[in-house]
Amino acid sequence: MKNRIFKILEKATPGNLPAKIFNIFIITLIILNVLAVILGTVKSFSQYTVVFRIFEIFSVIIFTVEYILRLWSCTTDDRFKGAVTGRIKFAVTPLSLIDLMAILPFYLPMIIPIDLRFIRIVRLLRLFRIFKLGRYSDSLKTFSNVLKRKKEELFMSIFIILILLIVASSLMYFVECDAQPKIFSSIPAAMWWGVTTLTTVGYGDIYPITHIGKFIGAIIALLGIGMFALPTGIIGSGFIEEVHKKREETRKCPHCGKDID
Repeated sequence: MKNRIFKILEKATPGNLPAKIFNIFIITLIILNVLAVILGTVKSFSQYTVVFRIFEIFSVIIFTVEYILRLWSCTTDDRFKGAVTGRIKFAVTPLSLIDLMAILPFYLPMIIPIDLRFIRIVRLLRLFRIFKLGRYSDSLKTFSNVLKRKKEELFMSIFIILILLIVASSLMYFVECDAQPKIFSSIPAAMWWGVTTLTTVGYGDIYPITHIGKFIGAIIALLGIGMFALPTGIIGSGFIEEVHKKREETRKCPHCGKDID
C-alpha cells in the first residue's frame, strides 16, 4: 500500500491512471486556490467570504492529507531509507518545504497568537501554493534543471551586476549630493536610481540634473543593457542544452540504452 501511494504521489508513469487523475485534480485545486486568493482581495467579492473560507478549509484538508501521505510513503524510495532520518531528509527537500508552506499559513494563527495585520500577511502566503505546480509541470522542472546547471554562471553575472550597481550608485551620490541633497542623500538612496537605470526602467522619480551626472547616467544605462543581457543569455543557452538533452534521452531505449533508429 505504501509503495502504491508513493507511485501515485511521486512517480507518475504514463500508464498509471490513478496518478494521472490525482495530478489533474491537484493541479486544478492549486489553480483554483491561487484564483481564490486573488479574488479575495477584490471588494466586490466580499459577499463570497464564507464560500472562500469553506473552499480554503477543504483545500487545506486535501493538501494536509497529501503532505502526510508523502511523508509516510517516502521511505519506499532508496534516497529516504529510515523511519526517522529518511523522513527528515524528505521533509527538507525543496518541494516538500513548498508543500509545507502551502498549509502552514492556515495553521500558524491557530498555534501562535498574532495580530490581525500579521494574519493578513500570513494568509497572503497561500500564494506559495502556486509553486506546488513544480511537481506536475514539465516546464517548471526544465526551468529548475536549467538553474541548477547554470547556477555558477548566473551567480557570477549577478555578482558583476551587484558590483556595477554599487559603483554607479556611489559615483552618482558624490556627483549629485550637493545639487540634490534630499534625493541623493546617501549611497543606499542612490541605489534606487542605480536599479532603475541599470534595468533601463527609468521611472523618472530620481534622475541627475548636473552635466557630469547626466553623462555618468548615460554610460550606466548603456552598461546596464549589456549587463542584464548576461543572465538572459545564460538561461537561454541553458534551455537549449536542456531541450537537446531531453531529445537525446527520448532517442535511447529505456532498457538497453542504445539509440533508437
